[in-house]
Parts: sequence; structure tokens; C-alpha cells
Amino acid sequence: MGEALVPVRDRVVIATKFGFEVDPVTKQRRGLNSRPDYIKRVAEGCLKRLRTDTIDLFYQHRVDPNVPIEDVAGAVKDLMAEGKVRHFGLSEAGGATIRRAHAVMPVTAVQNEYSVWTRDPEHEVLPTCSELGIGFVPWSPQGMGYLTGTIIPSTTFHLTSDLRVMFPRFTSEARRANGLVVELLQRVGRRKDATPGQVALAWLLAKKAWIVPIPGTTKLNHLEENLAALKVQLSAEDVKEIDDGFASIQLQGARAPEALLKTHDVGANLGTSSAGGYGMSPLPLKPA
Repeated sequence: MGEALVPVRDRVVIATKFGFEVDPVTKQRRGLNSRPDYIKRVAEGCLKRLRTDTIDLFYQHRVDPNVPIEDVAGAVKDLMAEGKVRHFGLSEAGGATIRRAHAVMPVTAVQNEYSVWTRDPEHEVLPTCSELGIGFVPWSPQGMGYLTGTIIPSTTFHLTSDLRVMFPRFTSEARRANGLVVELLQRVGRRKDATPGQVALAWLLAKKAWIVPIPGTTKLNHLEENLAALKVQLSAEDVKEIDDGFASIQLQGARAPEALLKTHDVGANLGTSSAGGYGMSPLPLKPA
């Protein structure tokens, strides 16, 4: 990643995360760790691997219940004072946590799960971000691929490498019942000459100017399709049609296993699954 970024460093925004302790040998996660000293060690490692002097946006990956969020914000504030970090972000944080962190070090962005079929941030987190002037970055904006319309009841997932096998919404029964959500997006898409996945992204972009979705992409054709969503303009009536249509659908299946839901900040999204990796975006980090 660092090698690839060197020639384009001045044209990208690098976002990465801290918050999970990683075994130095196996590279497997060993649980949460947001102790200030560990945050600073992670930052040094990221800078070295990414071959850069500054991390543009440094997110706490998950709220650590064993470390006061004020201490976390203070550690990032120190890194910013040293010029090693430019902006502070939180992931899967609830409204109260966001406010406490923001009081110590202004939060630039919050990255929580949000999509047409995952609306929890609307209750608490989005109003908090709006009030405080914090950008919101929805992860899994296409519902782990389901909202693209390419996953059907007969779709099979690799038992050891695909996390969706453990998610209640991805049982064959749930996929069959939740097809109504995809049909809703397809209906709007036919009028817009757009795929359901593009409509799902356009819906987020139409919500607020300071909402910037971050879809996971592993194939070039998917990247091109996602970028084309920028050309899909949804009117207020289109957004209302999607919202009203979704409100009439009885969604089947929790969006994450119960054990996973318990690991997230109270009120963040009322529970979500994990995100990860480096993110690069040429878009503004602060709300318009």
C-alpha cells in the first residue's frame, strides 16, 4: 500500500485506524486496545508502512470500554500536535461518546454502518454529527453487497472466508424475504437508468452534503459502477419513495450476530459488524 501511494500522495486522503491489538506474529486481532501508548505505537507503524509523514484521518476502530474516550482523544491530540495526524475520527461510536471525544479533540468524521436497510444512525448519531459539524462516512452502504441485487436466495458463500455466513440477514430465508428492499431500489433505478447498488449510494449522497459513503470494492468493474453513482441524481420525491417503501417492509434477520452486537458502543448503531482496512478519498473531510 505504501509503495502504491508514494507517487500519488498529494492527491489522496489517507484514512486508517487504531483500536485493535494485533499479534505481531500471526497478525490476528487479540481484542480492543486504545491505551494512549498503544495508539501512538500504532501511528508510528502506520506512518512507516504507508511511507508517509502524516495520516490524514486517524479513526478509533471501535470504542474501548476499558479506556476513557477522553484519553483516546488526548492521545490523538498529541499526535496532531506533532504533525503526525491531521484529523481525528471515530468508528461505531454513539452520540454520547462522540460528544465526550469532541470536547477534548474536535472529531472530523464518524464512520458507522448506514444504508437503506440499516437506519440506526438516524436516531442519534446523525443528529449529533449535524449539530457538531462532523462528517459522516457510512460503511457497508450497499448492505454487504445485498443491495446491489447480485445476491439471491441460492447464492452460496465460502464457509471460511466470507463473513456473511454468520450474519442473520444472509440466511437463504432472510435473503428471500428481504428481496423486497432490492425490488424497491430496482424500481427507482429503472427510472434513473441505474443499478440498485448505484441507487443505494445515491440515496446516501442525497441525504446530506456531509455524508460520504465508503463502499468496499475489490474489482475494477465494481469501482467503476460505484463511481457512476455520482451521476444518479435523486429528487426529494425519490428519496421519500425509498424511505416510505422501506418503512412498509418487514425486514428479516438482525444485521449482525448477537455476540458481535455486544462489542459495540451503546447507542452507536444499536450494533453493527466490523469494517477495516485503509481508506482513500479525495473528498472533503468536513461537512459542507
